[in-house]
Amino acid sequence: MKEVQLQRIQKFIAPYRVTRGQDFRLLDFHPGDTAAFKTEDKREARKMLARGVRWLSEQQEMLYAQDHWAVLLVFQAMDAAGKDSTIKHVTSGINPQGCRVTSFKQPSSEELDHDYLWRCSRHLPGRGQIGIFNRSYYEEVLVVKVHRELLEKQKLHPSLLTDDIWTQRYEDIGHYEHYLHRNGVLPLKFFLHVSREEQKRRFIRRLNKPQKHWKFSAADVAERQHWDEYQVAYEQAIRNTASEHAPWYVVPADNKWFARLLVAAAVVDAIAGLKLQYPVVAADKLEGLARARRQLDTE
Repeated sequence: MKEVQLQRIQKFIAPYRVTRGQDFRLLDFHPGDTAAFKTEDKREARKMLARGVRWLSEQQEMLYAQDHWAVLLVFQAMDAAGKDSTIKHVTSGINPQGCRVTSFKQPSSEELDHDYLWRCSRHLPGRGQIGIFNRSYYEEVLVVKVHRELLEKQKLHPSLLTDDIWTQRYEDIGHYEHYLHRNGVLPLKFFLHVSREEQKRRFIRRLNKPQKHWKFSAADVAERQHWDEYQVAYEQAIRNTASEHAPWYVVPADNKWFARLLVAAAVVDAIAGLKLQYPVVAADKLEGLARARRQLDTE
């Protein structure tokens, strides 16, 4: 990708990239934002997304061949924000052998017998791989923070359940992501920021379509009663864990076509920064390849 194209991408994603959380406020980000794009630009945005997906496909092959780096994409959002469809569209051109999506639901009894990072650590991508977490260890400072009674199921000793537990978990996560980065794992975190009004519209559309009923749960509506608490929890999580080596992207998600484009652009920019190249083949192996070619030519 040409340098001028990368500069345009960096300029596009810059307003949504959070690396210093000290002054972060979620109110500064509007869920309906589409940058310089208008509704009539959706077709062009889709073309840009398609070009980005093709480029990612090429880069993923080099990532796999070079075998030095791993990329971890973490997606967090309120229900119906579009995580599944965004993951599907952005990774549509990637070879499945080099990409794995893990969705984290309620922790199992085995997982509750371990520290809260354990279940996610088991699914980290290996070198040359792209790993995608649909929800993640951030649930521990989001849903568990909103529903503190969930801490009781984690079998922690009462002496550990102090008022400092959330600050401690922010610190744990920050250190964990720094550790990953220093070991060749590139963490990119996406908060798909949907408005309460748009979530309601999407819930109603699901209820109006029988083929979408499987995606709907009455518990999703119940969680809307905690909307403001979740907004505070997300703001504090991003504020306390954003860094240069593990940035957050606050993705306006009321318009799915824009959210998909922004996520793809952020991934393109991050992978381009790795400056991937195919491995250089040693001289002795080149000689072996030449012999193989001669042998095939003489058949």
